[in-house]
Amino acid sequence: MFPIPTGSLLALGAILFCIGLYGALTKRNLIIVLVSIELMLNAANINLVTFSRLGVAPNINGQVFALFTITVAAAEIAVGLALLLAIFRVRKTTEVQDLDVHKH
Repeated sequence: MFPIPTGSLLALGAILFCIGLYGALTKRNLIIVLVSIELMLNAANINLVTFSRLGVAPNINGQVFALFTITVAAAEIAVGLALLLAIFRVRKTTEVQDLDVHKH
């Protein structure tokens, strides 16, 4: 197996998290916001696996937590897309600013 330095993995996780945070906070399309949240969860997974490799006795706890996070993310995206489709049928838009229920 090709060893990847820990600093590089942590930098990759930080970059992915920053891109996801920027997308979640600035984009107006709900699909892009969901994709940005997925990027942030993947950055957390990279960090979990990286930190599980460190220490005196490396273990698979980080990989198990990453698998749990992937499962939760899959459920989250399924529910999010279902809500998005239901909202799109009613409002005919996926823009976040148009989804204020109290406006109409």
